[in-house]
Amino acid sequence: MSGPTAIVRQPGGDLSACELSYQQREPIDAERLAAQHVGYVGALRAAGLNVITLPALPDFPDSVYVEDTAIVLDEVAILTRPGAPSRLGEVGHMARILESLRTCLTVEAPSTLDGGDVCLHDGVLYVGQGGRTNHAGLKDLAHLVLDHGYRVKAVELGGCLHLKSAMSSLPDGRILIHGDWLNLSRVEHSGIIEAHPSEPCGANVLAVGEHVICSSAYPRTNERLSDEGFNLLEVNLSEVHKMEAAVTCPSLILN
Repeated sequence: MSGPTAIVRQPGGDLSACELSYQQREPIDAERLAAQHVGYVGALRAAGLNVITLPALPDFPDSVYVEDTAIVLDEVAILTRPGAPSRLGEVGHMARILESLRTCLTVEAPSTLDGGDVCLHDGVLYVGQGGRTNHAGLKDLAHLVLDHGYRVKAVELGGCLHLKSAMSSLPDGRILIHGDWLNLSRVEHSGIIEAHPSEPCGANVLAVGEHVICSSAYPRTNERLSDEGFNLLEVNLSEVHKMEAAVTCPSLILN
């Protein structure tokens, strides 16, 4: 498959067993989640991406959130080692497809590294240091990408699951943030847009070319982005949010 591509995985398994760290457990409507996943794939295609859809993994309820299993760069893919033990088995399944698309390198124990903790912005890989990614994982990543010219910088987190919960790279070089959740002094940027204070989780969006895929759950933040001239593609992800996940979580993007 040629051209920019997204990899997604169909949802499945016992969704009530998903990992949660900062949210209360709520009932998840499996049919609604499946329909929202279809809508999400539609947004990826509307943004100009080809889409590879992988089958559900019933033994892994969080496996629909493929972002955490790998960090895909132009030159190489890094197979991660998720910080939640229940998710470790997902990585081998993702490796089978990525090995046909990229040279793959692997993070090894005792390191932990979630893909959602890694935000590429202006040639720098920012790595969240919270509950899922440890310092050994950051050091492993820095070693694995050293030959490809990337710098790696730690960003301390508080109050959120992943770095991408608090920070997203935007098409014009600015970043969208919820500043209470990260040490912004660690991030080099040309400008920021703050998620609306009532919508901290609105800081997670997916930039694809000139498009920004965002959740309809955060209209005030989306209005700020629209006022700045961004081309928004809104998706309904209500069931995704119940699983402590957001817009970037259900896809891996290969440029």
